[in-house]
Amino acid sequence: MVERECRRTLDRLLNRNPAVVLTGPRQVGKTTLAREVSGTRDAVYVDLERPRDLARIGDVEQFCEEHAEELVVLDEIHRMPGLFKPLRSIIDGRRREGKRTNQFLLLGSAAIDLLRQSRETLAGRVAHCELFPFNVREVLSEPPRRLWCRGGFPDSFLAGSDDESLEWRESFVRTYLERDLPQFGPRIPAETLRRFWTMLAHNQGQVFNASALGRGLDLNGVTIGRYLDLMVDLLLVRRLRPWTSNLGRRLVKAPKVYIRDSGLCHALLGIGTISDLLGHPVVGGSWEGFVVENIACVLPARSSIGYYRTTGGAEVDLVVDKGDGEIWAVEIKQSTAPKVEKGFHMACEDLRPSRKYVVHAGDDAFPLRNDVRAVPLSTIVDLAAA
Repeated sequence: MVERECRRTLDRLLNRNPAVVLTGPRQVGKTTLAREVSGTRDAVYVDLERPRDLARIGDVEQFCEEHAEELVVLDEIHRMPGLFKPLRSIIDGRRREGKRTNQFLLLGSAAIDLLRQSRETLAGRVAHCELFPFNVREVLSEPPRRLWCRGGFPDSFLAGSDDESLEWRESFVRTYLERDLPQFGPRIPAETLRRFWTMLAHNQGQVFNASALGRGLDLNGVTIGRYLDLMVDLLLVRRLRPWTSNLGRRLVKAPKVYIRDSGLCHALLGIGTISDLLGHPVVGGSWEGFVVENIACVLPARSSIGYYRTTGGAEVDLVVDKGDGEIWAVEIKQSTAPKVEKGFHMACEDLRPSRKYVVHAGDDAFPLRNDVRAVPLSTIVDLAAA
């Protein structure tokens, strides 16, 4: 059993709030984590995909009254958005009566709709927590390359072989395309969406060009943008925004796009082993996305990230603002002997970051010129989490 870092955050939020929304893509471990939390508290678990459980909460107010002293876990809450209003009424009613309010843990996979509904309906009553796939801190006993190749979904990472891992990820992709995605958006042909997803994998870490992708799929840019929105909402794709500044520079304003889990990126491209990956043209973009996601998942809630690129050639792969006025410039290199290019130094002159790092694929940390420090992934993740 892998201990999830999110567990401590989730316990803290449950102790302070009447309701907590736990989001994350399917199969990332939300239900497992919720059951672990339930095992340490008086709790009742309801799976809204099961008809029997749906019948149990036919009268949700009566159900919550019977379990007033327990943590009520509602899994797949996005399937019943109409529950948010009665939950608000239950929380407010018990507050007015001076009684201990029910605590609710709400689990769902559709990030944007779920967050919007919970924030609008349960404003002031709810906290939010996102569960990411495994990161390098959670699987320290395993080589980072295994996590990079297989990705962080538990069933993929813990599979008995590379072949079994790839089979699981290919099945995951099929399930999303044929069953899950049609539930969250307008009807989109599964084959078209697979081609779009695969094209994003081929362009891992590149600036998003809706027109170019549209030409490849014979679709207009608006439709391509809608497809991207859907993948972002389902926490399958990260849209990394350009870093804005008041420096008067002409900036590249389109976002960079990454398949969030490196293992899914590799499955879409038919990459099953680390040797296949190291010989594939996407290796640099894959490593960049893997590093970005590992950093993003451990940053404090007040942090923000982006990338910086000017039309004059200044570029930083990742800009991190930890929320305390401290800016980091992070360059990402798959090589174990990284070299910093001129564009990075030009960007640092613009940004004036307090720290400058190059994240490489080796195990050692060492200084480079101009106060740049080369560090392995495990080090930058520990620094980001501090």
